[in-house]
Amino acid sequence: MKKTISQALTVLCAGIVTFSAHAQDKKYPDPEPMSPGMSEWWQPQPPIVTPGTATDAGSTTAPSDAIILFDGKNLDQWQKPNGEAPEWIVKDGVFTVKPGTGEIRTKQEFGDFQLHIEWRVPEDVQGESQGRGNSGVFLQGIYEIQILDNYNNETYSNGQAGSIYKQSRPLVNAMRKPGEWNVYDIIYEAPTFKKDGTYRTPPRVTVLQNGIILQNNTAIIGTTEYVGFPRVFPHGNGPISLQDHGNPISFRNVWIREL
Repeated sequence: MKKTISQALTVLCAGIVTFSAHAQDKKYPDPEPMSPGMSEWWQPQPPIVTPGTATDAGSTTAPSDAIILFDGKNLDQWQKPNGEAPEWIVKDGVFTVKPGTGEIRTKQEFGDFQLHIEWRVPEDVQGESQGRGNSGVFLQGIYEIQILDNYNNETYSNGQAGSIYKQSRPLVNAMRKPGEWNVYDIIYEAPTFKKDGTYRTPPRVTVLQNGIILQNNTAIIGTTEYVGFPRVFPHGNGPISLQDHGNPISFRNVWIREL
């Protein structure tokens, strides 16, 4: 038996040697040399989006593919949580919180998006800490990016402007003086969920205030809660909500791009 196996191995090895010798003798064409065009993609081409242009008010118009959430004239794109028309005040191309009337939210719901919103706290400074110039932008209606007058106004760091409220403090304080306009540009990636209701991928957000990064692709750990811990539950698309925290915060030039 051992002799038979030995003979078989001898024949196999001889075959391999013979094949290798023939392979070395055979001439293969040289590979085609690399060229710049081999790594160039020509199709598909990205769609063309016309950027916004500067306005006399120190703002910019929306890009051509944006959904306009406030056109300076009315709040037709917004509603109260119960579906009724908002009571917030629209005047001179700006809308302002009417304290005590409650939050407003977009009629349309969104998943991944780029949101642009300009906001202003009152020039007449009243209150301190969280009682001064407070509102919030709620992503999908449940994850809050804080709005607050942080100009010479000390408060807890994960409650400052640009924080993911009570979860992630902003990298810097980029607040302008009371009465001046601030700009948020928010890039949001919606969560995905496992069958058990936990995150497969958590929501993530990048926030710029006045062109300065405050949140850099930060993971959101759950819903915004004033008391207690964030919760996680499966959900689909949701609205953009603006908070009535009892302060007359003003807004203008609000638009969104679905991603």
